[in-house]
Parts: sequence; structure tokens; C-alpha cells
Amino acid sequence: MSDALGPRLSWTEPVTGAESAFRNKAKLVVGGRRGEPTLGILDGGQRGVDLTGCGLYEPGLADVVHRLPAVVADLGLTPYDVPGRTGELKHLLVTHSPDGEVMLRFVLRSPGQLRRIREGLDVIRERVPETRVVSVNLQPEHKAVLEGPDEEVLTDLDTLPMRVNDVTLHLRPRSFFQTNTFIAEALYARARAWISELRPSTVLDLYCGVGGFGLHALGHGAHHVIGVESSADAILSARRSATELPEGLTSEWHAGDATQHLMDATPDLVVVNPPRRGIGPELCGRLETGGPAHLIYSSCNVTTLARDLAALPSYDVRTAGLFDMFPQTGHHEVMVLLARR
Repeated sequence: MSDALGPRLSWTEPVTGAESAFRNKAKLVVGGRRGEPTLGILDGGQRGVDLTGCGLYEPGLADVVHRLPAVVADLGLTPYDVPGRTGELKHLLVTHSPDGEVMLRFVLRSPGQLRRIREGLDVIRERVPETRVVSVNLQPEHKAVLEGPDEEVLTDLDTLPMRVNDVTLHLRPRSFFQTNTFIAEALYARARAWISELRPSTVLDLYCGVGGFGLHALGHGAHHVIGVESSADAILSARRSATELPEGLTSEWHAGDATQHLMDATPDLVVVNPPRRGIGPELCGRLETGGPAHLIYSSCNVTTLARDLAALPSYDVRTAGLFDMFPQTGHHEVMVLLARR
């Protein structure tokens, strides 16, 4: 391993957290019938199975999820019946913040019952006073896709603040955030520690999501961050969060293809946090021929990470860390710091 990854590779202490009660997000399939919904998953016959008592939810989220069947019943929403292709409410997507606030997203087959939700905001707030953001997502297709492209926010507030270390990330309804807040804090803190040692003036944050890595870098060696992410909602979140940072720190956030974006002037550091498919040969080639002195690569798939590292022969892995982002599974987050030879 040392020959492949570099002669001075050192592993930091693995970061682990609770084996249960760690998820900040619930993705609930709605089954049952009007007035008697089930929230959880579907069985082999495509009928609803209740999972409101799932032990993976962090305590505040677990408490909210227990109250949601009554909310759906009170609003008079009709669960979507998969075998019959009838009904409206397909999913409930719930995110819980460290401050105990909630974002609640209703995924409907059509706008038919949107009015019930809009007119029932007081019912939702009465049942779930933790609610900060309520939105409706439209997913008209009959296939295993969690949400669709159209979303309408029904509340005056449209972001859920997520405190992560000393940075507040403002999540919009379709903004991605890690499901394990405790491990996410450790991941960003470790990256910040590496960045503080490197003192890069400019950081390019590719696949930046809501800006977690870039926002943690600002003021800790980095004075300017450029973030690139395909999700326009995530970019809006990053821009909103950046407004709360101290004066003198600048950033810019672009919605676009991260594989195509390298600056004309090479940045001091590039951070990549791609989806499971990795960064791929095109971006590896660009980094190999014109990349900076250092890279930070955070990966949720060690197979594609290893493939991409092999495509970056000019870099050595100097430091690596494992983060147990997904307890009770074989998945984990690995982050590596690379230095050009």
C-alpha cells in the first residue's frame, strides 16, 4: 500500500459515532389509505410497512416522525397506491437540524392535493411546532424515483439552518447534506485542520454541495473559495451561508459541471467530494496535467477512490482518514490529502 499511495502515508484515528439514533433525515414512503396512512417502506406486495419507530433516527427526528401519520390523516391526504397507480402522496422527506428545527417535504404525484397542504400549514405547525420549512415536490412518474424536478416552498422561510462546528449551512429543500451530523462535523473539522497547515490562499471546491468544505476553509488559511456544484439549489444554499462569514473572506459559487471547471490560474488547493461514481478520467486528467500542489479527496466509495488515485500518478497520498458516516453498513467515508511529487 505504501508503494501505491506514497512513501509517507499516515492514517489518522478513525472517527466513529453512535451505532443508532444518528440519522438527521427520514425518507418515508407513504402507504395505507386516506385517514390511516403508513410511513416507512413498501413490502414485496408494494404495500406500506410502518417504520416510524426506526431506531436510526436521532432523538428529535424520531419524535417528529412519530407525529407525522396524524398530520397526513388530519390534512386528508390520499396515499399513493403503487399497484393501483392511484392516490397522491408518495413520500415524506424530513430533515432535522441540531437546533431542533425541521424541514418537511411532501412528494405528490400531481398538484391535486397541494391546496390541502397549503391550507393546512397551521395544522402542521400545531402537530409539529418544530417545523421551519414546508415544501411540496411533484413526482408524476410511476417509477422508483424519490422526487421530481418541481418544488414549491409554502412557508415564508425557505432554508433550514444546520450548525456544523462554527459554520451554519442553510439547506434548501433540494440541497444535499450528509445524514450523520456528528460525523459530518468531524469530516469538515479534519479537512479544516489540513487546510490550516497548508495555508492555501485560494481553494477550488468541486462537487461542493452546500459549501461545507469551502466554508470551513475560509478564514483558516483560505481567503478566497470558488465552489462548483451541479445542483442550483445547493449553490443558492452556499451563497446564503457565505453571507454570514466574517468580512474580508470572499467566495464565489457556480452551478455547473465540476469535471469541466478548473481555473485559468491554478488554485493553491483543490477539494473534491464527488458522488459514488468518483471524479472519473476526464477530471483526473485535468488535475494530473494542471492541478495544484495539493488535493483533498473525500469519497463515499473506496473502489472509485482507488481507481481515481491510480489515475493521478503525479500525486502521493500523505494523510488519510476513515469516517463511519453510515453505521451498521459496509459503507464509509474516506478522506485523503494528496501532494504533488
